[in-house]
Formats: sequence, C-alpha cells, structure tokens
Amino acid sequence: MTPMLQTAGHDVTGLDTNLFERSTFGDYLPRVPTVTKDIREAEIEDLKGFDAVVHLAGLSNDPLGDFDPSLTDEINHVASVRLARLAKAAGVARFVFSSSCSNYGAGGDHMLDETSAFHPVTPYGRSKVMVEQEVAKLADDNFSPTFMRSATAYGVSPRLRFDLVLNNLCAWAYTSGRIYLKSDGTPWRPIVHIEDISRAFLAVLEAPLQLVHNEAFNVGRTDENFRISEIADVVAQTIPGCRVEYAEDASPDTRCYRVNCDKIVNTLPAFKPQWTVKRGAEELYKAFQAAGLSGNDFEGPRYKRIAHIQQLIGAGLLTDRLFWTTVVQKAQIRQVGATT
Repeated sequence: MTPMLQTAGHDVTGLDTNLFERSTFGDYLPRVPTVTKDIREAEIEDLKGFDAVVHLAGLSNDPLGDFDPSLTDEINHVASVRLARLAKAAGVARFVFSSSCSNYGAGGDHMLDETSAFHPVTPYGRSKVMVEQEVAKLADDNFSPTFMRSATAYGVSPRLRFDLVLNNLCAWAYTSGRIYLKSDGTPWRPIVHIEDISRAFLAVLEAPLQLVHNEAFNVGRTDENFRISEIADVVAQTIPGCRVEYAEDASPDTRCYRVNCDKIVNTLPAFKPQWTVKRGAEELYKAFQAAGLSGNDFEGPRYKRIAHIQQLIGAGLLTDRLFWTTVVQKAQIRQVGATT
C-alpha cells in the first residue's frame, strides 16, 4: 500500500511497533518516516497535521487472536477505538479502518452484502465488529470514518503471510508436493489480492467525502468467492507435481461466508480490481521459486505469526502483553543514534 500511495502523490508516515521486522520476504521494503510505537501508546501529537489515518495495525489472524483473547480485545478493539478518538481530537478528517469479512463469520452459503448481519466466531472477528460499531458513533461533519471489510488476502508482499488460505496452500504445494487441507474443503471464502486491497484504500482516500462518510465496503470481487476445495484445485493446476491431501481430523469450518462486493465498485469507479485466484497462485509460485522457499521457512517462526511472537517472548524480547522489553528499547535507541 505504501508505494501505491506514494506513486499517487501522497506523503506517507508509518506508525508501528514492528513486531515482524525480522519477517521480511524478499529484498524490497518501502522506506518512509516512521514512528516506532505500539498502537496502544499512540498520542495525539503523533496524529496532528495529517489529513487521514489508515488504520491497519492489529493482531492479524485467528491463531494469534486466540493466543490471548483479552490481548486481542486490548489491541484490536480498545486501542483502535482510542486511536479513532485521538485522530478526531487531532483534527484528522478521514479515518479508514481495516475491518474484515470475518465479521460475517458463520455466514453460511448465502451471498452477503454490507447490510447483512454479523456472525463473528473468533476473537479477531469480534474485535473488528466492535470497532465498527463504536467508531461509527464518532462520525460527524469534521470526522469521517470508513470501514473496509476486506476479503481474505493473498499475494506476494514484503511482509508475506503464510497463514492465509491461498498463500498457505501454495506454500504447502511448493515445499512438500502436497496441498494440505485442515478443513473438509467445503467452507466458502472470498479472496482478494493485497494490491487490490491497497487500490480500494486509495480509492476511498481520494473519493468525495459524501460517498464514503461512515460507510462500510466489502473489499474484493463478487466473482472471487470459492470453496476451500476449489482454491486447492487451482493450486494443483498451477504448481506441478502436487496433490491434495486432507488432514485426518478434517471437518467443516464454522467460518464460512460468501460476500457481494458490488457496492465498492459501483460507488467508487476508481477502484478497479485486477487480480484473480489463478493469477495469484502463479505469482506466489514464481516468488517461492525465486526465494528458494523451504518448509522450515513458512512453517517456522520466521513467517508463522504466532510462532514468531512466541519466539520473541521466549527470548525475552517481548513481554507477555506484546510490548518490547527495556533491553530491546535501549538497543533501538542506540541504533537510531548510530544512524543520525
């Protein structure tokens, strides 16, 4: 998203605690001015002077959310609402929140749009619902939130995640020759490339305010809803010599939802999604070949989010509340001093 915003002529500043700074995939990572700070410790001075806040920070998957549900609520819910209040107090006009189609959770087989009921089934999904409900109440003539309910992401990026269904299945296929399914393959998932998610955020940031004020948008393509088994079939057609395999305890997943994404396309003509599941699988395959990806990489603590966090805690670098320890903070201060 950062280089896309820069190319469009926007000035970008980051605010992040950098939990996954050791998890960079590939050689390229965009450089921008950055406030290295946990979202829970953000202050009004960090936000003054900006036209918009694009709020992406949080514990970003269900295993990490399940690790400590109270911590997920503290970061994803409470700190997000606090950030919105700070942004409003700082005079920030737009607040674009990275919500999720996980809000729909146990949505079943019916197509869901932005007016459909929420049925979250995980701490992660529940946290997103609560932020939407509470931040929507802050909207007024001077503060305009927008809620981006992204489909399940996929695609190559500098902080590549392997806990996402297409990325995960492609990694299993490439490193082991098998496409390993932990569910019975029947649940529905809408999926969307990270570049198309970024295009959607850019379109919202540049849209006339009246079109996006206090609105929610499903982010993706209506024709990119698939059963997990169908995604596995695409991977099998893309990566040579692999086979589909189901876990012995494979069972239906309570997370099952199909989403209609027509609203964002019809409301924001500038948003033109470009990726399909087939093209995404091909991109991932080529990236894994170029990187020489191994099973230890994608299943180990470098890229597996929950394992990475547990490793940092075990090494004494993070507290159990996911704050950097004093030792790490001093090291960061020395590093900054050495480069200025």
